[in-house]
Amino acid sequence: MSRLMIIGCGGVASVAIHKCCQNSEVFDEIMIASRTVSKCDALKEKLKPVTRTKITTAQVDADNVEELTELIRSYAPDAVLNVALPYQDLTVMDACLAAGVHYIDTANYEAEDTDDPEWRKVYEERCRRLGFTALFDYSWQWAYEDRFKNAGLTALLGSGFDPGVTSVFTAYAQKHYFDEIHTIDILDCNGGDHGYPFATNFNPEINLREVSAPGSYWEDGKWVEIEPMSIKREYDFEGVGRKDMYLLHHEEIEALAKNIPGVRRIRFFMTFGQSYLTHMKCLENVGMLSTVPVDFQGQKIVPIQFLKELLPDPASLGPRTVGKTNIGCIFTGIKDGKEKSLYIYNVCDHQECYREVGSQAISYTTGVPAMIGAMLVVNGQWQKPGVFTTDEFDPDPYMEALNRWGLPWVVEENPVLVD
Repeated sequence: MSRLMIIGCGGVASVAIHKCCQNSEVFDEIMIASRTVSKCDALKEKLKPVTRTKITTAQVDADNVEELTELIRSYAPDAVLNVALPYQDLTVMDACLAAGVHYIDTANYEAEDTDDPEWRKVYEERCRRLGFTALFDYSWQWAYEDRFKNAGLTALLGSGFDPGVTSVFTAYAQKHYFDEIHTIDILDCNGGDHGYPFATNFNPEINLREVSAPGSYWEDGKWVEIEPMSIKREYDFEGVGRKDMYLLHHEEIEALAKNIPGVRRIRFFMTFGQSYLTHMKCLENVGMLSTVPVDFQGQKIVPIQFLKELLPDPASLGPRTVGKTNIGCIFTGIKDGKEKSLYIYNVCDHQECYREVGSQAISYTTGVPAMIGAMLVVNGQWQKPGVFTTDEFDPDPYMEALNRWGLPWVVEENPVLVD
């Protein structure tokens, strides 16, 4: 039995909280902490009649290390699950170290202010050294390795679906199916339709910044960067059908390139419809995707943050989204001296997710793995001092938990490869 503090109460957090409450044999107590405590209270009242898990709530500013530390110490959880914004990863990690508890998140650190001189100096040095210009990378969190190791604490990074499950799929393929993995193609297909002319399926600020950035992939020991959305492929996804997909930069490539010996190429593709791309390009052209503050009627506003307020809340998309997602990894490599290819993937139905936990499948496929990562840390199966991504542990208990908790996976031999 364990006690978990969950920071955040958005769409992904709501799924993770639902799943923790379903898993009361592990999580007998949870605290939901957010800047807006009324959201936490409403979710507590909704779940209280259907769970044995004891739920408490609290207001907290996840940008304030002292406030976070005080709350963590007063609640004394076994671990903190951070499902707030990636901007807040470092402050939550700092607070976990100060309070002496394990840390889990679903996405790597991003700087909210990309003009901050301190951040900019590190960013520009990394761009020169590594050769990719994405505004997010693991270096800031990997820098905490010695601090977590010396404190005897675990920091588990990126326990969502991608990153998260896709890296576990890779570790599972490496353990059970390959002697050498040569290529990895991560495919993220959302075949859902929410009926809006334009909306994002997770935080608009993070989503639009990610999609509009240059793409990059790992090949022959180095990064190759490309113009945004300039590499397009088509793939026939089980449960969804044929979809256009585009090569993006994604953080699990960075971890897998470091941790999978002998891998020659890693790419990440995500599907987009033409309507989404047209809207996004228009918004980019008029400056609405900018993170640089502008003066508006005597005050500073960040265009992409203002846009976020205009777009539908991703947490509200559940009741109107129909269709399925298909997310997985295609591997090629060698087994017993022979060439081999394999596809491990999950298909998730938006409406089934809504019926179960009131969310669409994008939040579900991130929130379920967040609970699983937290479970494996607190029960000791994935617990060792330091900072780790999900491919660095035994994948078997995670894979078993995916089947049990709503994200069953398929292994397909000899799949159609992406050229």
